[in-house]
Amino acid sequence: MDPSQVKIPPMKDLTVDNITENVIRINSLCDDERMKYVLERLVTHLHDFARETRLSSQEWMTGLKFLTEVGQICTEVRQEYILLSDVLGLSILVDSIDHPKPSGSTEGTVLGPFHTHEAEELPAGGSMSKDPAGEPLLVVCNIRDTNGKPVEGVKIDIWETDSSGHYDVQHADREGPDGRCIMRSDKEGIFWFQAITPVPYPIPHDGPVGRLLKKLGRHPYRPSHMHFMFEKEGFDHLITALYLRNDPFETSDAVFGVKDSLVVDIKRAGPEYAAKYGVSEDHALLTYDFVLVSDVETRELREKNSKAALDKLGRKVKIVNGLPIPELD
Repeated sequence: MDPSQVKIPPMKDLTVDNITENVIRINSLCDDERMKYVLERLVTHLHDFARETRLSSQEWMTGLKFLTEVGQICTEVRQEYILLSDVLGLSILVDSIDHPKPSGSTEGTVLGPFHTHEAEELPAGGSMSKDPAGEPLLVVCNIRDTNGKPVEGVKIDIWETDSSGHYDVQHADREGPDGRCIMRSDKEGIFWFQAITPVPYPIPHDGPVGRLLKKLGRHPYRPSHMHFMFEKEGFDHLITALYLRNDPFETSDAVFGVKDSLVVDIKRAGPEYAAKYGVSEDHALLTYDFVLVSDVETRELREKNSKAALDKLGRKVKIVNGLPIPELD
C-alpha cells in the first residue's frame, strides 16, 4: 500500500483517556453509516467497561480464553454462543427491540440453541412425537391478525423436548427428527396436532456456559415449554413459546424467556374437544390464540421506539432501512 494514499486521520498520543476517541476516529471512514454507528457505540461501551472495572490483563485474558472455548464447543446442533447470549439476557433483549409488539398481540421469546431446519410437515391432527413415555397432549391453536381476522397459510415451526428433557439432536443414536414439525394454518386460522406434555430440563451445562452459571450460583434449568415460530409474507416473523403454569422454574428461567402472557394451563379435553378431535375426555389439552403483527405495524413501532430511546440519550437520529443512525446537523 502506498502510504501517501492513506487518508486515515492521524492518531494523537495514545493514553487511557483518549484511546476511545482515536479508535472511533479511525473507524469513522466506514461508508456504511449504520455499521459506523454500531462500532462507535460498541467501542465506547467496551472501553468504558474496561475503565470502570479497571480491568486487569489477567481478567482480559481469562475473558478471551472463555470466548475461545465457547466457539470451540459450537457445532451444527449445539450453538454455545446462542446459549451464552441467552443466559446473559441479550437474546430476549434483542428480540424485544427488533420485534416490538402492540398491545394484544403475541409476545416473542428466545429461539434457543436447538432449532433445526429438518422438521417434517404434518397434516392437521398429526403427531410430532414418537416418545411413548410422554403424556399425550392435544394442541389446538388459532392465528389471527391484530384486527381479529383469521390468518390462513401461516407456516408454523414447532419443537419441544422428549419426556426425558432432551431434544432429538441431543441423542447420538437418533434416526431422524422427533419432537418437531411444521404445520400450516387453515382458512379459519386454526392448526392442531398431537404432542407430549412439555417437561422442565437443563440447558447444556457441560461446557463454558455451564461453568459460568455454576460460578454465578445459578441453576441451568428451563421451565416446561413448547416452541413456536410463525412465518407468512406481510407479517412480522414471530419466535415464541408457551410455558406451563406453576412449573418449578417458571420464575427463574435460565435464559429469561418466560413472559406472563405466554404462561398457559394444561386442561382436559372434556366432551366438546373429545368429540371434535377424537380423544378421550380426560386427554391433556393445550389451547392458545396467537395474534400476529403485520410488517408495517412492526416497522412503525420499531422506528417510534428507536427515536424515543435515542432521544433519551440526547441523540438525534434518522431511520435508514428501519434502523437508527445519528442525524448530523
